[in-house]
Amino acid sequence: MGLFNKLFNNSSETEVTKQLPWKALTSLNQLDDIKEKSLAKTQLIFKHSTRCGISRMVKNQFEKDFTFSENDIDLYYLDLLNYRDISNAIASQFNVFHESPQVLIIKNGIVVANNSHGAINDMDLSRFV
Repeated sequence: MGLFNKLFNNSSETEVTKQLPWKALTSLNQLDDIKEKSLAKTQLIFKHSTRCGISRMVKNQFEKDFTFSENDIDLYYLDLLNYRDISNAIASQFNVFHESPQVLIIKNGIVVANNSHGAINDMDLSRFV
């Protein structure tokens, strides 16, 4: 019965959702700020398509597994549907191909790692913090 309950969410237990300190990435000017801040602290951009089930699933798992504090890393959230121009600028400025969902790790003004889809949750962020 345990597997059945997990599959169909018939459990009486409610899952607590962890709130991460996401900063909305809504302006092209923020990209310069992210580069500058990356000289002192790791910056992470999560590019997310709000209409994509896979993107939502990956983001939820990322949030569940995330263990760092605001002192360790800054988290930026990019809504791809509303800010495609920023996604295009990221691809150009940081020399990465656009994917969705996608995580970029920025240190010292450059992307030191990026992954997409399920590989996002396999990233060892501790290497970059």
